[in-house]
Amino acid sequence: MGLFSGDLERPGILSFDSWRAGRLVVDTGLHALGRSRQEAIDYLLANSPLAPNNIVNEVERYIGWPGQALAYKTGQQEIVRLRDEARTAFGSTFDLRAFHDVVLGSGGVTLPVLRSLIEEWMATE
Repeated sequence: MGLFSGDLERPGILSFDSWRAGRLVVDTGLHALGRSRQEAIDYLLANSPLAPNNIVNEVERYIGWPGQALAYKTGQQEIVRLRDEARTAFGSTFDLRAFHDVVLGSGGVTLPVLRSLIEEWMATE
């Protein structure tokens, strides 16, 4: 998309990806594995680029909102999967902006509904 001006911005992307991965570990660790609040904080301190005060806020959010990080990551993966399918189907005529218009214009829908909307869009383009 041309959002980044050079390779030096790549570490920022990777740091956010590591943060998202750590959120999965924390969310599932707290609610499925019985890890403590402090264990979750310690994990993120050791494995993410976040500042300690942000880590505490994150952990407390996951304590009160079970499955949020898992749902976020699942949604991200499905959107990437749908985008890749559309890119393959359209080839060089794939329009990323049009794809995003469908995804964002759909509002808060379930992933199966989003898939149907993208498939409908692909069939009519």
